[in-house]
Amino acid sequence: MSENSAVATFGGGCFWCLEAVFEQVRGVTSVVSGYAGGHVENPSYEEVCGTKTGHAEVVQTTFDPAAVSYRELLGVFFATHDPTTPNRQGADVGPQYRSAIFTHDDEQARTAAEYVAELTAEQVFPNPIVTEVAPLTQFYPAEGYHQGFYRSNPMQGYCMAVVSPKVAKFRKQFGRLMK
Repeated sequence: MSENSAVATFGGGCFWCLEAVFEQVRGVTSVVSGYAGGHVENPSYEEVCGTKTGHAEVVQTTFDPAAVSYRELLGVFFATHDPTTPNRQGADVGPQYRSAIFTHDDEQARTAAEYVAELTAEQVFPNPIVTEVAPLTQFYPAEGYHQGFYRSNPMQGYCMAVVSPKVAKFRKQFGRLMK
């Protein structure tokens, strides 16, 4: 990572969705699907889906803060998943699908907490935000077949039904942030 880059880690349901969205954000140079927030070292997808590892499916984004701010990434994150449903995104159910922001430093933690407080005060969502905000302790990249999944499989059923609408919403709402 260069001095002109920073890292952000988000969990908002299936990592394929977040990866597909964040890959299109101007200033984002890398998006890696993986696991964070649990207690098992080097978990596999099957273990995470078994719900006993404590991990969430996440994406770790490397970005240029001069091109896109952490706050703008938070805006994309909150607009492209439901932060009010504990351990669930649509039909995907389980703790691995929880809404989470894993912060890399005190400034990210403060910015994330302020952003959640603003969304709450403005009543942007009809239900309370349940997004976990916690320091990142460890990130484990997911298996290779998960990386770039939407890009490689846009016609796959889940991608068409779940990922594509989120990508379309991002494009409509955040055109100014597109690459």
